[in-house]
Amino acid sequence: MLNPHLIEFPKLGNPEIGYISVVEQNTFVPFDIQRIYWTYYTPESIVRGRHAHHETEQVLIAAAGRITVLTELADGTMQTFRLDDPNVGLYVPPHAWHTMQYSHSAVQLVLSSVLYNEADYIRDYDEFRRVWQAK
Repeated sequence: MLNPHLIEFPKLGNPEIGYISVVEQNTFVPFDIQRIYWTYYTPESIVRGRHAHHETEQVLIAAAGRITVLTELADGTMQTFRLDDPNVGLYVPPHAWHTMQYSHSAVQLVLSSVLYNEADYIRDYDEFRRVWQAK
């Protein structure tokens, strides 16, 4: 199983004309993308996430602004990632508890491996520890 890690996407262009980054199916992202969503206008004082998934894999991208992501694995390994470049994404595997905090101008783009399913979420931290330590 993969651990959380950064993925650098191609950055095509230059300062005079701007840039484009592209994700194509089966390129750079280690899963088939089934769902794309984005969050925005999140107040800086709010911490979002606070969950893990049974099956969902995700790539988080700060399309604008800054996002600080804290991941924790069931073995206690914690990592902090600062996303502030739109051509860099963070792979979050299903077994990672994660939280996100945003700058006011942040727009988070999320590529997800599955359609939304509430039953896939582990929203209780103690349950997260029980479920993933057993695996």
